[in-house]
Amino acid sequence: MGELRTRELAFAGPRPTRIRHARRLAGMTQAALAEEVGIGASAVAQWELPNGTSPTVDHLEKIAIVCGVSFEWLATGRGVVASGAHETPALMGSELAADHTEDRLLVAFRRVPPRKRDALVRWMEEFF
Repeated sequence: MGELRTRELAFAGPRPTRIRHARRLAGMTQAALAEEVGIGASAVAQWELPNGTSPTVDHLEKIAIVCGVSFEWLATGRGVVASGAHETPALMGSELAADHTEDRLLVAFRRVPPRKRDALVRWMEEFF
């Protein structure tokens, strides 16, 4: 792990190079990454060019999640490449509670024993 972490820390490079590196680590083509992020393949090609356009923060967040890399590393070049247990994983905004009621529901759901969660979700899906 030490050697891998050292190598990951050493790989900063400019953002276009980091995006390409993240995509290749995930074994994806530009077209595949574009599809996962919800944009055209030409946008990914632009992002990987030295003088190309820059992705939005939302797109960087999606790239980090899809490719399994650290958002901090992808956005800034600091930290380790791989998203791991020592950092807070990137989350999509839609994964957060939209309001207080959803937040209460999530808190209550987390108190349900794991063996009963699937049955509860099925009931909710059928009920609504």
